[in-house]
This record gives sequence, structure tokens and C-alpha cells, in this order.
Amino acid sequence: MTLTRTALILGATGGAGYETARALRARGWQIRAMHRRPDAVSCLMPEADWVEGDAMKARDVLMAATNADLIVHAVNPPGYRNWGKLVLPMIDNTIAAAQANGARIVLPGTVYNYGPDAFPLLRETSAQNPVTRKGAIRVELEARLRRAAEAGVSVLIVRAGDFFGPNTGNSWLAQGMVKPGQPVRAVTHPGKPGVGHAWAYLPDFAETVARLVEKEADLAAFESFHFNGHWLEDGRELAERVRIVAGVPDAPIKRFPWVLLRLLKPFVPLFREMAEMQYLWKVPVRLDNTKLVERLGSEPHTPMDEALRMTLEGIKCLEPSVLRSQIRGVTSAA
Repeated sequence: MTLTRTALILGATGGAGYETARALRARGWQIRAMHRRPDAVSCLMPEADWVEGDAMKARDVLMAATNADLIVHAVNPPGYRNWGKLVLPMIDNTIAAAQANGARIVLPGTVYNYGPDAFPLLRETSAQNPVTRKGAIRVELEARLRRAAEAGVSVLIVRAGDFFGPNTGNSWLAQGMVKPGQPVRAVTHPGKPGVGHAWAYLPDFAETVARLVEKEADLAAFESFHFNGHWLEDGRELAERVRIVAGVPDAPIKRFPWVLLRLLKPFVPLFREMAEMQYLWKVPVRLDNTKLVERLGSEPHTPMDEALRMTLEGIKCLEPSVLRSQIRGVTSAA
């Protein structure tokens, strides 16, 4: 008899948490999602068991994790707010809950941990010498997870570049390149011309996490993998593909207003946090997925145009006429 496995999702309304929950559910996992106002968000994932709780409260996380086999720690302060006060206490609560229940922690990792000495190709063994405040916090977060693994808590970190997808709003694509809820009339590109950039389509990333979790018997107590995703030798290509997918190939591609961002960052916390990440747009930063491919055989990979089409539709940037023409194209091809 196969027992149903339970995954607690912290951050289930965010892109990584939501997509990972869907990927696990497709494999028969029971999904439990914690939120401060579950009644207001349960419609986003009706198949999940929603429980009330706050990731900043240790008791809430502990209760939500009762009998869980997996805890997906995909919770982050919205809009980058209060990282210094929130990020580390939240991971401490997750570690305590995992230890009490014998659950493995899954963490969607970022490239913030690395500084220029590790660029341009990041491996799991690359030195983590961050040059930003958020990067230092992420290094400490992972250090706490490593110490927890030494104390008996199983940990899986899957690191990726910038996320995009139909169910994420807190992303460079949705917040800095196009305007959600509006047809695409222009695209803003944050990077320098000719500089490569790594993008991670969230459904592919979540599928990767689910496949790794399925190989629990092959995972060490502390495991980390790098997800390559969509690597673009010239990051501007993403902006160009957005125009084409949106049906406006002649729409202007604008430069990101970094100077204005720096001028306004003393007054707008989000701008301050975004400005701190500018260094990741000045040089190519790619993730080496050799270890991941060796473990899984291949990396899930949705073609770029299809991924962008789903993303733009999800954030309501495709006009109905564009959607209808795409549907007709698919129907005629069939």
C-alpha cells in the first residue's frame, strides 16, 4: 500500500510555492498550504488543505507541519520589504518544524549569494562571497540550513536565475519589463546590451523540484542543484521575444531607468532593493546544471515563446485578439 505524502507549502500564493505545489500534487502529494488569511486565497488552489498561520510565528509553522514529509520554504517578504528582520526568523521556524516532524526542507535558491568572483558560471561548489545586504542574508540562511542538515534535518536547495511564469507577480519580467494587466506597448530591458542573462520558467523549475523529491532515496542530507533554465547570450533577446509573442514586433525596447531608481531609492523601499541588484544585470551570470542533468537525465524545458505566451497571458498582458489568433494557429496546425 502506498501512503499519501504530505507537503507543507510556505508561500503558496507566490510563484515558486504555487507552481511547486501543483507539480507535487500532480504526483499524488497531499498539499497543505499555510496563509494568514486562508479563506481569502484558498480559491487559488482549491485542491489544497489551507491552514491559518504566520511564517513568523514558530508555533504556527510547527502546527502546520504536523506529519508533513516535506516543507517547501518559498516564503519571502513581499516587495523585498524588511529582509533583515524577516528572512532569517522565518527559516529558523521552518527548520524547527522540519526537525520536529522529520521533514525535508526544499528551498528555491537565488544567485544573490554570489559575488563577481564567482561569475560568469555558477556551480554548486562556487564560493559565496556576496556584495549586497540581501546576498549576505541569503548566505546566512543557507548556512543555517547546512547546520540543520548536520543536526539531522534533510535539505534540498534548487537555485535558479530570474523567475518568470503565469503565476508570479514579484519578478523582473512582470514588474520591471512590462505592465501587468495592460497590453504590451513597450518593453523595458534592465541589462546592458550583449550581456547574457539566466531566466527560469517557474513551471519547469517546479517540475525539476518535484522530480528531485521523487528521488529522495538518492538525496544526501544536504543537497543543492543548479537549474539552467533559459540562458540568453544577449539578455535583450527576452525583450525581443516578448514583443513578438505579444504581437507587437515593432514596440520600442526601452532602457531601464537605473539612474532614476537610485535617485528615488531613499524614498521608495522597493526601488532601494531593486537598485541593489543592478550588478547582476551588468555581467553575464549563468548556472551550471551538470549535476542536475546527471541526476535527472535532463532538465525540464518549455520553449521560450510558449513560456512567454503563458506568462503574458497569466499577467493579463495579451489582448484578446492576440490570444484568438494564437488559438486559430494551433487549431489549423492540428
